[in-house]
Amino acid sequence: MTAERLPGTSAAEQLPPAFPERAAWGTAGKLRAWQAEALEQYFRDQPKDFLAVATPGAGKTTFALRLAAELLAQRVVNRVTVVAPTEHLKVQWADSAARVGIKLDPHFKNAQGKHAPGFHGVAVTYAQVAAKPTLHHNRTAAGRTLVILDEVHHAGDALSWGDAVREAFSPAVRRLSLTGTPFRSDTSPIPFVTYEPDENGIRTSVADYSYGYGRALKDSVVRPVLFLAYAGAMSWRTKAGEEMSHVLGEETTKDIYAQAWRTALDPNGDWIPAVLKAADMRLTEVRRTVPDAGGLVIATDQTTARAYAKQLREITGEKPTVVLSDEAGASARIEEFQNSSDRWMVAVRMVSEGVDVPRLCVGVYATSSSTPLFFAQAIGRFVRARKRGETASVFLPSVPVLLALANTMEVERDHALDRPKNEDENDVVVFDEQALEQANRNEGASDQLGSFEALGAEALFDRVLFDGGEFGTGGAIGSEDELDFIGIPGLLEPDQVHELLRTQQAKQAKRKTAVASAPEVDRSELEHRAMKEERNQLQSLVGAWSRRTGLPHKTVHVQLRKACGGPAVAQATRDQIQARIKKIQGWFVGQS
Repeated sequence: MTAERLPGTSAAEQLPPAFPERAAWGTAGKLRAWQAEALEQYFRDQPKDFLAVATPGAGKTTFALRLAAELLAQRVVNRVTVVAPTEHLKVQWADSAARVGIKLDPHFKNAQGKHAPGFHGVAVTYAQVAAKPTLHHNRTAAGRTLVILDEVHHAGDALSWGDAVREAFSPAVRRLSLTGTPFRSDTSPIPFVTYEPDENGIRTSVADYSYGYGRALKDSVVRPVLFLAYAGAMSWRTKAGEEMSHVLGEETTKDIYAQAWRTALDPNGDWIPAVLKAADMRLTEVRRTVPDAGGLVIATDQTTARAYAKQLREITGEKPTVVLSDEAGASARIEEFQNSSDRWMVAVRMVSEGVDVPRLCVGVYATSSSTPLFFAQAIGRFVRARKRGETASVFLPSVPVLLALANTMEVERDHALDRPKNEDENDVVVFDEQALEQANRNEGASDQLGSFEALGAEALFDRVLFDGGEFGTGGAIGSEDELDFIGIPGLLEPDQVHELLRTQQAKQAKRKTAVASAPEVDRSELEHRAMKEERNQLQSLVGAWSRRTGLPHKTVHVQLRKACGGPAVAQATRDQIQARIKKIQGWFVGQS
């Protein structure tokens, strides 16, 4: 069979970028334009190795299974091996393959030696291959084998894993490598991936076909993402007994930055409950137009995941689905959630990569993991479009590394080998995959930062990030400034989202102006409530001035302290806070 005779691949440019009312994963009867284009290129070049990079939600599995079916039909190969990161994904691959007539055994064990009769091949994990690479080498050599390496960057998780994958699958007739994130947080080479020097001599991965988030967004193949960032004042006690405080999102040292973030995620503070409640309100709004929309909370470790689930149950009155790790029953719980209309699922890592739950529309990024790899895979759980107009909403801490990743969602990256580790991180904490493995073992990924006690964590709505732009100037929890953005309809085209965000920002600015000219707060109000509101107002104004001038939050606070006197915000009296509010409001008036 020639490339021209492949169904749907002879005229990729004539196909729609996405078909309406998307079919179930792996069952598509026709191809998206990028899938057809990539298949046409593959059968034109007939490569032994092919790296396809496609953004999460674009349909890598449909592409891979169509290619496998054609290679089987042409008798180029007579068996298929799929290598996936997790046990759950093995089953998911086998289910999808069965829908297109390819029988894969996801329950194959190394002790079996060969797969059972009646199967075209097996689905295994990278860990399974690393345990007995010689066995898989012999299996691969025993037939004309197509090896599909799903999320191939995992083959570089450890030097031993990379060596094992090379040994096991070097005899393959064809190898298809797939990834939605062609980069790693380290410089470990990925097996069977081509690296070529760029203009600076840095060896960089080269994809045979790429389909990035930006192009997929234009094609309406994936959803646009609204990022709702939350800041707030944090306080904690160090191991030495020293009490510390910091405003989440402001520049500071590495240790303080990490522990303020960790304090925000503490289930005993006020930050997480406030954000979970806001996210549930957002989910309610989305379900007005997407009735089966679901939400996912991604936690750092198993202990906090259970605590978050308890809080969600108190907020919603419904028991959320909890998936703690790649354990017995986890796949069944995910599948049950997917086929239900339940509101929330809470997980540590199980659903951060590859798992297909298209109805997930709202997420809470409540983890201390911040590698570009993990962030992209996690956000990928929410971008799988089913029909035009669906928008994803992700709530996250207002910390620079996450905001930077959110603002560069459309940037395509390659994996570079010859770079210093953490070269772009400066003084920013980035937790690597070893930390994620610790989280899977019921250990906090930030335990290495030292023992401490979280004392308090207040939440403050900061801003909305969308398509590289920022909207809003912050606001208190439950205020109109927050609710205007939470209440954006869940079914809008991207240009409508932009217009509505601009409208809401204008309304907010008008309210801020009215507040500036309003009488002083009634002194009869409870002092602590009034002080909390005014502290939030000050932090909001500082954030807005920072974005207008480009000055770091910390610098703005220093300028206010010089102008008005007094200690840091956390120790300032109410009169001192009010004086700083008036001062910064005057700066806005003077610059307008």
